[in-house]
Amino acid sequence: MFDNKEHTSIEELGEFGLISHLAKSIVLTQDATIMGVGDDAAVVKPPKGRLVMTTDMLIENVHFDLIYTPLKHLGYKAVVVNLSDIAAMNARPTHILVSISISSKFTLEAVEELYSGILMACEKFKVDLVGGDTSSSPKGLVISITAIGNADKNDLVYRTGASPNDLLCVTGDLGGAYMGLQLLEREKSVYIANPQMQPDLEGFDYIIQRQLRPEPRFDVLDILKELNIKPTAMIDISDGLSSEVMHLCKQSGVGADLYEEKLPIDTVTSNLAIEFNIDPTVAALHGGEDYELLFALAPKEYEKIKNNMDITVVGHCTEYGNGIKLISRSGVSFDLKAQGWKSF
Repeated sequence: MFDNKEHTSIEELGEFGLISHLAKSIVLTQDATIMGVGDDAAVVKPPKGRLVMTTDMLIENVHFDLIYTPLKHLGYKAVVVNLSDIAAMNARPTHILVSISISSKFTLEAVEELYSGILMACEKFKVDLVGGDTSSSPKGLVISITAIGNADKNDLVYRTGASPNDLLCVTGDLGGAYMGLQLLEREKSVYIANPQMQPDLEGFDYIIQRQLRPEPRFDVLDILKELNIKPTAMIDISDGLSSEVMHLCKQSGVGADLYEEKLPIDTVTSNLAIEFNIDPTVAALHGGEDYELLFALAPKEYEKIKNNMDITVVGHCTEYGNGIKLISRSGVSFDLKAQGWKSF
């Protein structure tokens, strides 16, 4: 993809030289793309259905730490966090715009590494990178990505359609990304105290990947389509299950009962949480960055999904006045409080 092995200053290339250099590695695959990088604006043929658009920004030392985040992983993740929002609309991504602001500490080779991750995600999910912007930064790295997708108007799923008695389902497992972050932060502290110490990450590949290289759940959308199931409401789990349940319920005008015993938690996640004196349920409810999907289903669909290992029913919707409750393993009901990521 990129074959530079030197340490080249960005200043040597300048903004337009950098853009030209990076653009040489972009491969376009979408039939809808008429003009990509290289003109004043991209030109894309409009779809027959509905356009779906989202944007997200990642800021160094707010959303990521380069001490333990490889730039290639960061580029891949920056794309994924946007594609996950497209997935949550039951849509498919087609194009992205990428803007970065970089300080003088980054060489050309570092930017290439970042873009290699971005282009890897584009290749995997059949998305065209068609534009963006580059700028200098007085300190650190900022990545802003806009993702564009489309869907038939009848396939789109919003946060607003859930009804009382609908099942609440999640994909995959929860809490792994949060515990991966705790582990990386611990090893960072050890390294700062003693740079001669090697990180102790053996046996934790899964949860580290959950933090550094998440995956959007388009595979589950394929499963639902094959089963002829359309969720009544859906949202991706980026800020923690507790926060996302509250967003979905507020938008749909419903309450919810979640059952602690039903929360899908991987064994490695659970064991590490206990080692860190963290309740695994807390990690699953409030950790965030799992980029799984939370969706509501009509009860009649249960028979179709009950044996699917990628989908877990964790509760059900109730009347709005009942509030949002967590039912503990002992059967005690608690008001659920959102403790996930807060931007401000």
